Amino acid sequence: MCYGCIMSKQPLTGIFTPNITPVNARGELDEDTLRGYIDWLIEHGVHGLYPNGSTGEFVRFTPEERRRVIEVVVDQTRGRVPILAGAAEANVEETIRACDTYGALGVRAVAIVAPFYYRLAPDGVYAYFKQIADRVSVDVTLYNIPMFASPIDVPTVKRLAQECPRVVGIKDSSGDIPHMMRMIAEVRPLRSDFVFMTGWDATLVPMLMIGCDGGTNATSGVVPELTRSIYEAARAGQWERAMQIQYKLLPLFDTMLMTAEFPEGFRRGAKIRGWDLGLSRQPLTPQQVSAADLTQGKLQELLAGFDFMKSTRSTQGNLAAQNKLIADDSVIDRIVSEVLQQLRSN
Repeated sequence: MCYGCIMSKQPLTGIFTPNITPVNARGELDEDTLRGYIDWLIEHGVHGLYPNGSTGEFVRFTPEERRRVIEVVVDQTRGRVPILAGAAEANVEETIRACDTYGALGVRAVAIVAPFYYRLAPDGVYAYFKQIADRVSVDVTLYNIPMFASPIDVPTVKRLAQECPRVVGIKDSSGDIPHMMRMIAEVRPLRSDFVFMTGWDATLVPMLMIGCDGGTNATSGVVPELTRSIYEAARAGQWERAMQIQYKLLPLFDTMLMTAEFPEGFRRGAKIRGWDLGLSRQPLTPQQVSAADLTQGKLQELLAGFDFMKSTRSTQGNLAAQNKLIADDSVIDRIVSEVLQQLRSN
């Protein structure tokens, strides 16, 4: 069966998991664990996979290892969900080579971060993406992550959307809601097919509310039940339920993000769910390891009240059962009610 043919027709909507890259005790790519983790994520309801992203520590692996990650993910996914493959390399030619290679392997699209290390002006960012988009044989999503790379401003996104059919969307990890609103307002009237994805978990519901098509959210690699429930509630117009879950997701995201060295907190979260994904290739001091241990303990407490924790690493049961959340918290209910009331009055 041509899995690439299947995935080439799948929409880039919903929650895509920027999965952690497992390593074994020798520090090598752990292919067996990666395959098992992929199955677990899909069985727990993620809409797509996003290997070789920031959470997957793509810069800490060689080009050959990054290619092998994509080979394994495509082979194990077998067309069940679309794959958005991180294809950021150090320069234009290597990036084009990675894009074409991953496209030939069968990914739905590639995500390319704006140039990093050198901070470029908007014209430089445009020229970089234009040269790539005009030459690759696979669909491209822009990846805006200004904390690590040259920012992609609204005029640049609009220009690329107008001039480059291969540029089909953007993943924005700035968490900047007005910036996303401006992009949607400028681009959607010109390209109704252009996809907007948020990479900032703390604003998932507000981003869906203003028109985003989904998210690439690191927390979905730990609590896929929550992120899927948020997306499904938003699609159904159940904003009160979506916001209730968002307020429960927020402390988990903050705890996983604000630890030792990113993405160590997400590794610890996955470990609680039954997935020992090994150590990061970024060495940690004993003090950082201790801080990560404390983070894991806090995450354990935060996760303890969720019903889905009773079946960690279990493939039994359906999504409806997995999506059952903890009993409504009165404080969260009050906050959500007040927020929605204020929104309706404006």
